Amino acid sequence: MANVRDLKRSINRMIYDVVDECYIIQLYNASKTEESDAFIDDAADFQEEIMSEIKKAKGKKDFKAIVEKVEKTQEEWVKRLNKMQ
Repeated sequence: MANVRDLKRSINRMIYDVVDECYIIQLYNASKTEESDAFIDDAADFQEEIMSEIKKAKGKKDFKAIVEKVEKTQEEWVKRLNKMQ
């Protein structure tokens, strides 16, 4: 990430993509509604948590840890979405 603004935009896009995908899953498979709603809640909680960490971060080391956490979470979410489909 080049800067904090890009990091925040990336996180917001990631959250939007998860929510969008969950709604698509609900549209085509109503039995997955409860599971996808829980995923949306998890995504919202993650967004709040990570934005708080960004505000508290002081230097490059802190931001590097945040970026790694976001990337790890992103990989986990892709797997989770694939299992839901």
